[in-house]
Amino acid sequence: MRPKNAALAARPDSESRERRDNRHEISIWSDFVCPYCFLAEGPLDEATRGLDVRVNWMPFELRPYPKPTLRPEGEYLQTVWRRSVYPLAAELGVDIRLPDVSPQPYSRLAHDGLLFAKEHGKAADYVDAVFRAFFQRSLDIGDPSVLQSVAEEVGLEGAAFAAALEDGRYAADHQASLALARQLGIRAVPTIIVGDERVVGMPELESLRRLLARRSSAEKR
Repeated sequence: MRPKNAALAARPDSESRERRDNRHEISIWSDFVCPYCFLAEGPLDEATRGLDVRVNWMPFELRPYPKPTLRPEGEYLQTVWRRSVYPLAAELGVDIRLPDVSPQPYSRLAHDGLLFAKEHGKAADYVDAVFRAFFQRSLDIGDPSVLQSVAEEVGLEGAAFAAALEDGRYAADHQASLALARQLGIRAVPTIIVGDERVVGMPELESLRRLLARRSSAEKR
């Protein structure tokens, strides 16, 4: 059961408020400063290609304010990227680099922007654009003006987007989404949930395909 005021946060991509359908739903909990969440886009896209599946991106903050964020020049990020992120990205064929924004930005505003994008049917495009802004262009995605530019790049109305971030209209829905994550016991990202099954951490393509196949078979019974 989800909190009542999480309705907006969990709204499906590209759907009007009135329309509902019977497609499968995959919820993926992610943070825009997590490189594995960006890398997870590829396997997720490939696993769902050609299927009647709705992907619902959900917000998670690895280091919410006022918890200090990490610095790219620090030993922890340098080691993780050298030993894990870069080899995995090379294997997947993804262009990614450790952003030089220091300290790393808080992601709350970027997640508020995701809720705006959901409401306007552009969530998937917005998510991909924010990831690329940070992990390919080293842009400060904690800066509202940067987020506005990213939103405009995917066809969202910039002034309306900026106003939504400034007036905090999505704050309650954002907090409801974080509360839902805690209720579901989500502690790491990416976490992908399909029905009552979940994949925690970087997903493997074949594992996702098997999960979707099991879900499809269960719904046909």
